[in-house]
Amino acid sequence: MRKILFFVSALLVLTSCNGDKKSNQKLLSESSGNLNNLSVVVDNDLWQGKVGEVIRDVMAAPVDGLPQDEPLFSLSQIPTQVFSGFVTKNRTVLRVEVGPNKTSSVKFGKNVYAIPQKVVVVSGKTEDEVVEQLKSNAPKIIEAFKSQEIKEKQRRIKLSLLKIDTIEKALGIKMELPTAYRIAKKDNNFFWLRKDITTGTQNIMLYELPLNAIKQNDSLVQQVIKIRDSIGQVHIPGPTEGTFMITEKAYAPYLFHTTIDDKPVIETKGIWDVKNAFMSGPFINYIIEDKANNRLLVIEGFTFAPSVEKRDYVFELDAIMKSIKID
Repeated sequence: MRKILFFVSALLVLTSCNGDKKSNQKLLSESSGNLNNLSVVVDNDLWQGKVGEVIRDVMAAPVDGLPQDEPLFSLSQIPTQVFSGFVTKNRTVLRVEVGPNKTSSVKFGKNVYAIPQKVVVVSGKTEDEVVEQLKSNAPKIIEAFKSQEIKEKQRRIKLSLLKIDTIEKALGIKMELPTAYRIAKKDNNFFWLRKDITTGTQNIMLYELPLNAIKQNDSLVQQVIKIRDSIGQVHIPGPTEGTFMITEKAYAPYLFHTTIDDKPVIETKGIWDVKNAFMSGPFINYIIEDKANNRLLVIEGFTFAPSVEKRDYVFELDAIMKSIKID
């Protein structure tokens, strides 16, 4: 009888240990907060000094490709002593710790106080150590928070999806679009999608190019601009006859190399305007190398929203475009 009781007790202990992680996650409440709003947990004296200055320089740096300066993240500073209860539930948290017993490091945590959540803890014995960690790890920290916010935006989009069978069949893709979008133009395998917003429109274009249409050389930016402008002239008319969308010549676009759906991508961010008309806004263009289908797949989002901030509009377009899956 004692052997049976011992066996049952041991089994219960093992089961409870294995289930600790799952049960702890079940106890966590849902995270909250506006998209791209970062909670910065740091003591007031640090926030007002060089540590806070570096945090603002890094985490509130201007977003590339917007017509006016807008920060990567809207920052909300929270003193360490009041970081408890509902305040800990924000989806993205940057925590700074300085003290003689701290090690100089950057640690990335997931679902620490809520689900889903990304927590980054930057620590050091001195302020200088923390500053160095912030500067040297800035790209990783930014990417961790951006990835979390893209996932959250995509989760919200999934709550009400538009059926786009026409596009999926024509281009052999799957993409998650909110129901507020509509097909504004279809011309063979060119598609223009639009959504009305309070001050203008959100727009997405999809089309194909031959696989060899882009050459990886020093003129890559100019090649992208030439393609954009030719597409704009044919497919995106302006408000009057003879006007059409082009790339703003006064500002050089930003160019990056990235991946989408595990495929190489040329990413271009810049400003579009309308030839011979007073209209402009930001765009983000992805040229996806799709060797399996012997083509380049181009997807571009552009925003027309005069007199208002545009960061979150471009962010929505980016989240949609990054959901693309190629068959």
